[in-house]
This record gives sequence, structure tokens and C-alpha cells, in this order.
Amino acid sequence: MITQTASVEATILGLLLPYHRTTTGPAPSSDPRNHPEQLRQIRQFTERDEPVLFTLPGFPCKSPNPEKVLGHLPDEGERLSLTFLDGLCARIGAIYAPGARMVICSDGHIFADQIKVSDADIDAYGDELRALIRREGLRHLETFDLRQVHGDLPHAEKRRLVTEAYAPSPAALRAQTRTDEETARLYRGITRFLVEDTPAGYAGSRSALQRECRERAYEVIARSRAWGDLIADHFPRSVRLSIHPQPAGSGKFGIRLLDSVDVWATPWHSVVVRGTGPGARLMRRVEAETVGRLVWREGRPSHYVAV
Repeated sequence: MITQTASVEATILGLLLPYHRTTTGPAPSSDPRNHPEQLRQIRQFTERDEPVLFTLPGFPCKSPNPEKVLGHLPDEGERLSLTFLDGLCARIGAIYAPGARMVICSDGHIFADQIKVSDADIDAYGDELRALIRREGLRHLETFDLRQVHGDLPHAEKRRLVTEAYAPSPAALRAQTRTDEETARLYRGITRFLVEDTPAGYAGSRSALQRECRERAYEVIARSRAWGDLIADHFPRSVRLSIHPQPAGSGKFGIRLLDSVDVWATPWHSVVVRGTGPGARLMRRVEAETVGRLVWREGRPSHYVAV
């Protein structure tokens, strides 16, 4: 057990660095000194001998495109990812006595109308996510979503209130996309996801779809920032994680959930393909079907095993 407070932050951060989801490619930085903001965030807890609190926006809902996923409920991808995150917290507890916990800040409701997924499906996904955490005994994980904000108001009204309170203006966001490469990279990535998440049978042309998704991407980014600021208000002291690639020195630490050659891949936009060994890959469902056989778990399709 580490007792020297001067080095504990770097040691804790060192456990995360191999899984850094970075904008510069798959190779992470191995030097904690390249991440001073994360060291500062961790120090907020180690100085007080408190459990380190991580917040991770993500796990919103499954993609609405059936060519990418197996259904609208969590499956093996979420199970493996949550187990990994819980295990990461447990490893921190092995070297830092107060331990660590993580709040999964499910952001599906904040985007529902823009990503074309019903609030009912998002509720079902979130409820099953909680059930999965209980079944697997993932004691370091908690969840937070829009249902815990603004009482019993309808989801549409909650979205409006959160967006009005926190989101940047469209003009400011467009200007930043033109001048800031990180924002531009995020914009391109979100646009690509929105295009890919459109199910087959879209009535318009490809160019019309591209235009629509580019407009929606601005709104998704604005709401993502709004959700992040709301989380910061609810959890004013936390180590801020992100499922999006982040450069060294950023205020957020991008973290991988499962192995993938695509740094944007997530379990809710793909399916798990297991090989003959312990590893697992993320792939589009239509691609997984060509390399593996489908495995069912508890009466639902779960993942593929390579054949």
C-alpha cells in the first residue's frame, strides 16, 4: 500500500494511462507528468484521504441502426466494459486505501431527439444497465442520468432546461469548429456517427443525409457540453473521464472501454467479437456476422465468437 502522498497521484494515474483514448493514435503517453490536470483532479481526493471519484459521461443507449448492434438493451459489450471500469477502481483500491468509485453518467436522454432514439428505449437501456451492475456485483460503480434531474418533468422539458442553462450558442460553436482542431475533430466524428446510425431505408439522398447530420452534430456537441457542465455542478470534485479521444493536457481523460482499432468505437455502437483467447474486439454487427457465430445469454443475443 502506498503511503507517500507526494507520489500517489502519479501512481493512480499510471493505472489509467495504458487505456488512454487519445487523439494522436492508439499509443498512450506513459508519463503522468504529461497530464497535469488529471494529477490535480486526483489530488483533490488524496490530499483529504478520500476515495477518488471518477465521472464518465456515456452508456447512453444502443445505436438505432440494426446493422451495428444486436438490439436496444445492454449486452456483452456493456458487461465487459463495466467490469473493466469496476476492476480499474478495485486496482486503485489495492494501492490507495480509500479506494475509488465511478459514476456512469448515462447521457442518452439529453440526445434522444437528435439521435432518433425513443425515451422509452433509453429508459429500458438504463434500467438494464443498473440491473447488470447489480448482477455482476460491480460495487465500485454508480449511475446518474436525466431522470435524476428536474424532478418529474417530461424528458423533453428537461432537455430544454438543461440546454438553455448550459449549452453554448450555435454561433459560438460553429466559430470554434472553424478555429479549433479538437472541436473540428469531434464535429467530424459525431457527424460520421449520425450518418452511420441512420437505419437503411432513409428516404432522402446521401447528400441530404450528410447535410442533416452535420446540422444535428452541432446540436449533439452543444448538448454534450451542457451535460458535462451539469455533471460538473452535481459532482464539483471529480476526475473527469471521457469516451471521446482526448489529447494529453486536456481537462478530460479519454479512456478506452474495450480494444478496437477505431479510437471512436464504443459498445453501444457495435458488438463484441471474442476470439480464441481472452481478448474481445468491437465490430459492426454486419461485419461480425461474417467472422463469428452468435451467442445468446439469458434469452437475448449477446455477442459473437470468431470461427
